[in-house]
Order: sequence, then C-alpha cells, then structure tokens
Amino acid sequence: MFSAWDRRDRPSEERAAAELQGFAVDKTFLSSFKGILLETELALTFIIFICFTASISAYMAAALLEFFITLAFFFLYATQYYQRFDQLNWPCLDLLRCVSAIIIFLVVSFAAVTSREGAAIAAFVFGIILVSVFAYDAFKIYQTEMAPRATQGDQQ
Repeated sequence: MFSAWDRRDRPSEERAAAELQGFAVDKTFLSSFKGILLETELALTFIIFICFTASISAYMAAALLEFFITLAFFFLYATQYYQRFDQLNWPCLDLLRCVSAIIIFLVVSFAAVTSREGAAIAAFVFGIILVSVFAYDAFKIYQTEMAPRATQGDQQ
C-alpha cells in the first residue's frame, strides 16, 4: 500500500496518470443499453429544463435537480467509480432515482400544462415522454437486478 510519501516521490507524469486513471471513461458503457438510457434521460431532462426556463420558472428547479442527479449517476457508471462504494446498493439507489423522477415529472408536467403557454405545453409533452423513459428504466432495473435476487432467496 502506498503512503502519501510514496505518492509524492513518484515522477509527475506517473502521478498524473495514476490520478486520471480513476476517472477514465468506459467507452463500452456509453454505447451500452444502460448508457443510452441515461443519455436519453439527460437530454430530455435538459430539454424540459429549457422549456420551463422559457415559460414557468417556478418548475425549473425540479428539472435541474433531476438533471444533476442523473448526471451524477451517469458519471459514476461511465467511470466505474461506483465500484469504490461497495457498501451502497446501487441498483436500489438507481431504482429509487427513477421512481422519484417519475413522481416529480408527473406532478410538475401536469401542473405546468395548466398555464397554457407554448413552452409549458412542450415541457408537458417532453415530461410525459421522460416519465415513460424513466418507467422503462425502472422496470429494466427491477427485472435485471431486483427480481433475480428475490427468486434466489425463494429457492434456498
């Protein structure tokens, strides 16, 4: 195990490479099914944020919050950095992220459409599309991560 003194004694090129290696992007994740789902969620959330900014600024905070939460999960998965936090149940956290986003965007989308502005109606349409993407993501997480654990417990 390297101590702080050992790391300081390394050449600067090797030290910089070791520091950046922890944040190397896994290019296979970006083209994987989960990566494409997260990219779609990020794009739609950003579009909704822009629509809310153009029409009703009261609801833009919810879209911005979900954008940053999804961006954090995307960063953690793309860099494989989540594996360093092995005490956390990542599939459960990801499922909770999707369920909370479904609830937030359903409420905010239906509340925004009552203003009858063009950008608010666009935010409503994109919000419903985003809710379906989050619901599909939650279903796939449950199907691949949660359901096999439940059936394994029944067999023992």
